[in-house]
Amino acid sequence: MRRLLPLLALLLAGPALAQGTSGLDLDAMDTTIRPQDDLFRYVNGTWLETTEIPGDRPRYGSFDMLREQSEEDVLAIIQDAASGAVVDPDARKVGDYYTAYMDTTRIESLGITPLQPDFDRIDAIASAEDLVRYFAQNASNYGPAPVSGFVSVDPKNSDRHVFSLWQSGTGLPDRSYYLEDRFADARAGYVTYLTRLYELAGWDGGPEAAQNILDLETRLAEDQWTRIQNRDPEARYNPTAVADLIADHPHLHFDVMMETLGLDIDTVIVGQPSFLAGLDSLMAEVPLETWKTYARARTLSEAAGQLPAAFGEASFDFYGRVLNGQDEDRPRWKKAVSATSGVLGEAIGRIYVDRHYPQEAADRMDELIENLRDAFRISINSNPWMSEATKVEALDKLENYVYKIGHPSEWEDYSALEVSPTDLIGNGRATRAWGLADNLAKLGEAPDRAEWGMTPQTVNAYYNPAFNEIVFPAAILQPPFFNVDADDAVNYGGIGAVIGHEYSHGFDDSGSQYDAQGNLRDWWTEADRAEFDARGDRLVAQYDAYAPFPDANVQGRLTLGENIGDLSGLTMAYRAYRLSLDADGDGSVSEDEEAPVIDGFTGDQRFFMGWAQVWRILHREPYLRQLLQVDSHSPGEYRANGPLAHIPGFYDAFDVQPGDGLYLAPEDRIVLW
Repeated sequence: MRRLLPLLALLLAGPALAQGTSGLDLDAMDTTIRPQDDLFRYVNGTWLETTEIPGDRPRYGSFDMLREQSEEDVLAIIQDAASGAVVDPDARKVGDYYTAYMDTTRIESLGITPLQPDFDRIDAIASAEDLVRYFAQNASNYGPAPVSGFVSVDPKNSDRHVFSLWQSGTGLPDRSYYLEDRFADARAGYVTYLTRLYELAGWDGGPEAAQNILDLETRLAEDQWTRIQNRDPEARYNPTAVADLIADHPHLHFDVMMETLGLDIDTVIVGQPSFLAGLDSLMAEVPLETWKTYARARTLSEAAGQLPAAFGEASFDFYGRVLNGQDEDRPRWKKAVSATSGVLGEAIGRIYVDRHYPQEAADRMDELIENLRDAFRISINSNPWMSEATKVEALDKLENYVYKIGHPSEWEDYSALEVSPTDLIGNGRATRAWGLADNLAKLGEAPDRAEWGMTPQTVNAYYNPAFNEIVFPAAILQPPFFNVDADDAVNYGGIGAVIGHEYSHGFDDSGSQYDAQGNLRDWWTEADRAEFDARGDRLVAQYDAYAPFPDANVQGRLTLGENIGDLSGLTMAYRAYRLSLDADGDGSVSEDEEAPVIDGFTGDQRFFMGWAQVWRILHREPYLRQLLQVDSHSPGEYRANGPLAHIPGFYDAFDVQPGDGLYLAPEDRIVLW
């Protein structure tokens, strides 16, 4: 299974663009706004004013538009697989999974009876040991678990796998939703939702059960680490002997968990030690019946989309309407496409690549990636504040970057996975069991560096610190990010900045703690790390000041890694673009070498405008408020505008002067890489 890889993703979104010859969407612009004050709205203002978010979406932007296209492409593949029109060893499984998801007549007739085995397991819980056994079994069944266990690459030895434990167990988006007064309405909505699930199941005592569940999850949330704390790779790396784990947490019965999962290991990596301590106390204090109540309701919630329509409507009314502000639920076929692609993504991906991925895109990407590496190399060598010792390590890491483009060289083997066209819940159990077996089998094996963490049809990109790799699925290699026929300036401002962003994740506040081999190791001099952190603190302050609402701002510390990725990535992309114009290689761009004016804009202007059009996006207010709490990415307008004030080329391109909205005095501009 791919989803357990630790990834730092770009997170993209978007529609098809009415592009000029430059690759810019000229119809989207608002020329009443000065680019020196707000490039985001200058480039996207008319689009922002005239576009409506589709009713089934919490947001809409460039990434979402491409995802819509990918969704339709995948639907065609799945329908062909279901009809037998595709010759592929896994086509039947793809078609059967989708067929089971779309068979609403059968789903309605069965009610909640497919979950009866899960309810029987809950009813049979008679002791704390039984409860722990139940939680461990949920890795391959429907139902919650307050702590999750999984196999991943050892952060301090990337040549081996380890078993890790991570906090879990809550149903709201973030611990803050339980603990802060401003989310009282969300908590009330959660209680209403859980009560409704009880009523739909025909169970008594819904209001009391729902309140007990909220109280229990609130106590879990109190002990959970914040998202900012979890960004620290050293803090979350806590090797612990299993014997000590058992002795120090007598009520968690980790011996039962290990036995249930079939594990014979000496050490685990604990992500949040204080959470386990708090959970141990909860297991001793909370009555067994409360845990069972929690298990029943959360099982229904987890399976709601695969149960009769009333359960899906209840889930949407809370998670879609209340938390995201959506007007309507996604069509069934879209949910089925997402579910099928989530389970059999590489089976679909093989066909997607054959149909939608031209080889010339890969060839052009090779060139762009190496050009960005050249730009990064120059930047490291010329870095004015970094010592030679740290530069040597940074260059070693840069030269050891691996990049993957388009699709895996080796595809996932689904031969052991059985899928039925008539048993949706059974398919859920089968895929969970298959995924668990696949994951646990990694223990004792060397990591597979050919493995991918995203499917080819995913509109995104990522950096994986364990493999020191940057990865670009086929689906992102489309406008507005990449167009093989487009002007170089817009390609560098689009996919070039994406490449630079992913390169930069290896050198952000978290990724910079991993070395060239993907190991968590401090390779910085003490003075250089202190200077880097101080510069990062200034970036935190900049983004803290961005406030989409009077009572809610961007969390600069939570988004620091992505903001470094944006600033450094755009800086490297611009440097690479300028290098591409230097035909004679003399280190400067002469007037004859400058890009031509196209659509009324110079090459440098088109570069920055290409960057800004990537980040066009609209949000529903509840969803944006949620993102400010949970997302490590800043909202689109701040991603577009935030880095610009630190890049001298932007000042030259648009003649930015003191007093302009995006002007910063030279001494206030931040240089990281």
